[in-house]
Amino acid sequence: MNAEQAQIMALQALAYLAADSEQMGRFAALSGMGPSNIMERAADPELLAGVMDFLLSDEALLTDFCDAHDLAPETPALARQSLPGGALPHWT
Repeated sequence: MNAEQAQIMALQALAYLAADSEQMGRFAALSGMGPSNIMERAADPELLAGVMDFLLSDEALLTDFCDAHDLAPETPALARQSLPGGALPHWT
């Protein structure tokens, strides 16, 4: 998955969170930003990486998101790898 596709999926995840005030509140609290600040930074790849980290940290939320978007459960993890900080380490 390329970075553009990953950002699109992360934006879908952000919209999914925004539709659920409880989940958006949890994400806002963990990120240290208010919902309006989050929406202002919606195009920031680093924020989108945080959205995907949040999604991937909650199996029930991840499952619900994947079901709502007809995605295989591993697809968000692939998207996360294409966002800042998501590259797997290269050990030598």
